[in-house]
Amino acid sequence: MGADGVLIPYINTAEEARQAVSCARYPTIGTRSVYFPQRSTNKAGLLGYVGNANKNIIVALQVETASCIKNMAEIAAVPGVDILFLGQNDLCMSMGLYEKYEFPHMYTSTELNEATQTLVREAKKNGVILGLFLFGTSRVGEFLEKGFTFISIGNDLHHVLTQASAYVKDIEGIAKDKGKKWDRRASALV
Repeated sequence: MGADGVLIPYINTAEEARQAVSCARYPTIGTRSVYFPQRSTNKAGLLGYVGNANKNIIVALQVETASCIKNMAEIAAVPGVDILFLGQNDLCMSMGLYEKYEFPHMYTSTELNEATQTLVREAKKNGVILGLFLFGTSRVGEFLEKGFTFISIGNDLHHVLTQASAYVKDIEGIAKDKGKKWDRRASALV
């Protein structure tokens, strides 16, 4: 069908950001190959998907290393970068915060907060959308206030585990209310 966007991991420099943007766009803006007999070009023809792709493709770069934060002013200024997507886990690992803080305190550490402020400042200065991944909604408000508007709140496994746990808790409460004995059994999910 043709990609409408790409999320590119492990960007450390402005040159890597420029390469990522170039590979996602067709000539004359970029270097993406125009191979006609593919699904994305067959339905509407070469000019259907390909002809509009350069203005429709979203390029999101993952911000997940200390080097990326160090070079953020240059990275955020690269033309064609649409979203800067904060990867807190990898960034914490890259910054050595997993060793410094007991889990989950690295997520609220001064160092990660300063790195996030650098990201926010440079993204806003360059009109780039801010994104991030969270498990659940408990911190969504905090990141909305910082200017993050592209927020993922989990993945398929997270949603399955969260909902399964909620159902088990409901069943335990219902059984107790009905005076019935119901024992939780060990499970891979809950």
